[in-house]
Amino acid sequence: MNRRHLVYYLLLNVFVSACVTSAILYWYDRNYRAVALPPLATASLSTSEMPSAATVPAGTVRIISVVGAGTLTAETVTIQYKGDGELDLTGWRLKDADGNVFTFPPFKLFRNGAVQVHTTSGTNTAIDLYWGRRQAVWQPGETALLTDAGGNVLDAYPVP
Repeated sequence: MNRRHLVYYLLLNVFVSACVTSAILYWYDRNYRAVALPPLATASLSTSEMPSAATVPAGTVRIISVVGAGTLTAETVTIQYKGDGELDLTGWRLKDADGNVFTFPPFKLFRNGAVQVHTTSGTNTAIDLYWGRRQAVWQPGETALLTDAGGNVLDAYPVP
């Protein structure tokens, strides 16, 4: 076997290995994330015991990152809850200064839980929500606001 054939064989091997590894990582990410979440039916508090927006202590729910500003497929806002019990985000809003508003569907965050709000379209899961926009929303230098259903601003995050 000459060296030229050996080089082609090695390049083919690297390509196949990269494809298989990418496919496995994609499958793992899509399936593991859905399985590793606590089921909604195992709530520790009843609906009447859940904190309302008016009783959410300052700093327990916050925007922790805005990633991929200006790139539709990469834009993601991550919101984290550090309070006790569950927090119902139904009707809450994520908005910018240009009037773009994402309204949360029926959704709960558990203690130490987080949700990623993607600007693009997709299928909502227990940790990923999709806005369904066709254009990027976030621009560097603007501020992302998180408000409760009553319009009270609970957190502001400067987009990097």
